[in-house]
Amino acid sequence: MTTTTTPLTLTAAGKRAATRNGLRRGLIEFRHQWTNRDDVLGQVIWLVLILVTLFFLRGIHLPGTSFSLGAATVPSVLGAGLVFNGLSGAAGQLVIDREDGTLLRTKATPNGMLGYLIGKITSLSLMQVSAMLVTLVPCLILFPGLASDSVWSWLNLLWVLALGLVATLPLGAAIGSLIRDPRSMALVMLPVTGLAAISGIFYPITALPVWVQDIAQVFPMYWLGLGMRSALLPDSAVVVEISQSWRPWWTLGVLAVWAVIGLALAPVLLRRMARRESGSSVAERRERALQRV
Repeated sequence: MTTTTTPLTLTAAGKRAATRNGLRRGLIEFRHQWTNRDDVLGQVIWLVLILVTLFFLRGIHLPGTSFSLGAATVPSVLGAGLVFNGLSGAAGQLVIDREDGTLLRTKATPNGMLGYLIGKITSLSLMQVSAMLVTLVPCLILFPGLASDSVWSWLNLLWVLALGLVATLPLGAAIGSLIRDPRSMALVMLPVTGLAAISGIFYPITALPVWVQDIAQVFPMYWLGLGMRSALLPDSAVVVEISQSWRPWWTLGVLAVWAVIGLALAPVLLRRMARRESGSSVAERRERALQRV
């Protein structure tokens, strides 16, 4: 007696295979990033710059408290790093893979785009977590007052980190699918840098005009910084926050809204971008690049 496999079974099996391949691909990319000299050097330089800045802020106190401004800046930097790396990392890698033909080759394999997306999410998430740990561990030594609530601090940090990844990586992928020229990545970095300036990263946001505070609260960077501060700082540091509250439900709600927006936009824009990819489009981009050189 013979049995036949239905298309539905084939599709389910293909998705499972794509998921396995994507996870494997993500782990390989993650390992390569930490064995690549340029990537490691970039991480080291960034870490040194952050630690030097925090070291010089250690003797300054938050207004109205005896808590170090340097220690209060640590969680804000971690939250801003999630946004910077989530948006620019996902967008930048997508643009590079499109330019060198990786996306075209991926598109030609069964369930290739699904495996590609899972691989990118895996590698970028692991890079985000590892970069955070590389920054946080020295800061815990430099500022003993961080994470004073031990278990609760780490649990709080985990949910903010998880939601932050979901709120930023899909947005980065959506933005990357819209960028046609690698040189246009500056159009992503400039507004993100502007948000960092108004989101209370290096100084309490309450020192800024109210209308600037309102703008900052629309975007995820402020809420990621606030969520990180609520996890790692003592309760006494809340006096410099808006309404003198950590506002956990607001943090959850705003980040969830941005996650929904990113998850809704990314698949649509990525499918549209994949449909437009062809051998001629890759060759045309390479020809333009050669002409610029």
